[in-house]
Amino acid sequence: MKIVEKITRRQFDQHGNPPVTIAFIGDSVTQGCFECDYKPEVGFFGPCEYRNGFANHLLNFLHLLCPTAQINLINAGIGGDSAPGGLARFDRDVGAFHPDLVIIGYALNDSGQGAAGLDTYQNAMSALVEKTLALGAECIVLTPNCMNDRVSPSLDHEVMRNTAAAFTQVDLDLYVDAAKAVAAGHGVPVCDVYAKWQSWRRAGVNVTELLANKLNHPVRELHYLTAMLIAETMFEA
Repeated sequence: MKIVEKITRRQFDQHGNPPVTIAFIGDSVTQGCFECDYKPEVGFFGPCEYRNGFANHLLNFLHLLCPTAQINLINAGIGGDSAPGGLARFDRDVGAFHPDLVIIGYALNDSGQGAAGLDTYQNAMSALVEKTLALGAECIVLTPNCMNDRVSPSLDHEVMRNTAAAFTQVDLDLYVDAAKAVAAGHGVPVCDVYAKWQSWRRAGVNVTELLANKLNHPVRELHYLTAMLIAETMFEA
């Protein structure tokens, strides 16, 4: 991808080349949310740690490779967000910063709408990619991690257990396939995190216990994996 060339040019000629800006737009996983709990007076709550999210890990890795290249990071992930929500705020949260690369990661929250919400999701994802390309930026479509496939015994609140039970009925595959179709239709690369998680599940791994909230937020260690998969996509696409 051209983003790699821009980073390396900045690394070797800082006076002759501009800084590089990478933007992420997505949901709570992009934002860097981990454990969560539930209280009636506040709803779901939990820590958000930008420093431990995959966006920041990617930035650190790129600085390891090119330590004198100025790379600006825009993390526009928001907990609970969906593709239509991201589309509504794209110009303010992403476009205003004139990024060189935009990484779009939605599906987890959208998928709760089931088959009835698929067209809305796909149309919003398509519009997000088109807005990115209209900026002159490159784009990567990021597929999500898996959601829980069982109710973890560590969940001790009824609302959390009920939410977990409902999530086991969600057909995330439909939305991942739609995201890939959008990427293919616009000729942009896919970073397929979902495929990795699915391979572990097929091998018998209990993926639910790899989720910090036992619902849909990966543990901190697996944000490193997502960062490396994005870097791989950037260097190989």
